[in-house]
Amino acid sequence: MPDVQMIRCPACGATNRVPQQKIAKGLQPKCGRCKTLLSDQGGEPLRVTDETFASDVERSPLPVLLDAWAPWCGPCRMVGPVIEELATEMSGRIRVGKLNVDENPATASRFNLRSIPTLLLFKNGREVDRMVGARPKSEISRWLERGTA
Repeated sequence: MPDVQMIRCPACGATNRVPQQKIAKGLQPKCGRCKTLLSDQGGEPLRVTDETFASDVERSPLPVLLDAWAPWCGPCRMVGPVIEELATEMSGRIRVGKLNVDENPATASRFNLRSIPTLLLFKNGREVDRMVGARPKSEISRWLERGTA
């Protein structure tokens, strides 16, 4: 059997078997159940705002990793590339988003975001865990594996 990647549909939650060779050829996989394109992130984090928080995070069928950051924050800029790598590596298993706390004060206040960077983990629309401060990729990955298991 050829190498297969299991990708969960962001719309209906169905798990789809997608042959690696089709992805390598650049073909766009679709959900077998609802026909939604499976790579809704394209390997990049979603830009989450106060207006899109409910649809992007609270109603997501997948667990969501939300990076709360600000452009002036040095540690946030260090964690940013790690978050982008995780968005690519974990595409189909978790949804990754970035929330600029300066531009989205309502959501930052709602979740009492006092220190940045803060990584929030959501399951079924509810916060289940958070990690404050810049951490190495290996530590963030282990934290995500435990939180999404």
